Amino acid sequence: MDFRSVYRHRFLRTAAATLHTTMADPAANVATVLETARTCADDGVGLVVFPELTLSGYSIEDVLMQDTLLDTVETELVSLVAATADLLPVLVVGAPLRYRHRLYNCAVVIHRGRILGVAPKSYLPTYREFYERRQTAAGDDVRGATIRLGGASGVDVPFGTDLLFAAEDLPGLVLHAEICEDYWVPIPPSSEAALAGATVLANLSGSPITVGRADTRHLLSRSASARCLAAYVYAAAGEGESTTDVSWDGQTMIYENGVLLAESGRFPQGARHAVADVDLDLIAAERRRQGTFDDNRRTHAARTDVFRTIGFRLDPPGHDIGLRRTVERFRSCQRTRHGWSRTASRRTRSRSPGWSSGCARSASRRS
Repeated sequence: MDFRSVYRHRFLRTAAATLHTTMADPAANVATVLETARTCADDGVGLVVFPELTLSGYSIEDVLMQDTLLDTVETELVSLVAATADLLPVLVVGAPLRYRHRLYNCAVVIHRGRILGVAPKSYLPTYREFYERRQTAAGDDVRGATIRLGGASGVDVPFGTDLLFAAEDLPGLVLHAEICEDYWVPIPPSSEAALAGATVLANLSGSPITVGRADTRHLLSRSASARCLAAYVYAAAGEGESTTDVSWDGQTMIYENGVLLAESGRFPQGARHAVADVDLDLIAAERRRQGTFDDNRRTHAARTDVFRTIGFRLDPPGHDIGLRRTVERFRSCQRTRHGWSRTASRRTRSRSPGWSSGCARSASRRS
């Protein structure tokens, strides 16, 4: 692998994507997902996170329970999986899936023609504009299970909130997925996952917009990444969702250890995605340095020790694809989750964008 490849230095190029959703039309939504996935693959992206219920749309209410829709979701999911066989990124897409007697709002993790696992939404809001328990079941108690996808001739894949996805050829990449409301509760599933070893936390969100909610999402994403010493990748639903009762802004963002790396503009027309290179070595180093992180893991070992890990090979590009993150020009001006530190990162020598895009600009951004 070329020395100049960011993957050699254990960065992960990550994207948080929002789409133009076609309501209750899984085939159209799969086509849009693949278009974004191919664009990201060409850019060397190794992980793409899409919004909640990507394949069906979030705001279709009781249509979500129709067998015709659910059968089509599974059929198109199989088509999507097959189409990713030659694509680089791990895709995390949302889909309504049947399990036993109920319907679950799920995050499906896909890579190179294979479903690695499925994580159900743990906590379902039933307040204000939300009434999700009318259609779907809470998945907070689903652990150690499998789900069959693709009908009688399909395959059984890991199913539960206890799943970690670890890249065997990119040390430090351990992914966990949760869905929207899961990070609005006092102890999100991602907190336990981080203690169990997850370094990249994905959130597939529907989340209609209200006054002040965009700032609250930033607060929650920043807080999760800072407390968990992790990257937090957030993607919300946008254009195409029903505006009969609520509005949608398609907000996306990527945080790392409490620092905003990238975000896309809100209320976009068409698909948009934010891209940044996540420093997996930095996350590991911060966890080693902060001994209380592992102390907390020991406190919760009864739950964190039983997480299941699904391995996969990312096969990232070995050539120079540039560096997609702000690099501070001066060693005395290194940004950390605690503020500004005089301790330099090991990568301050990397291709600097210059002072105008370094400390002066970063200091003025959301803090």
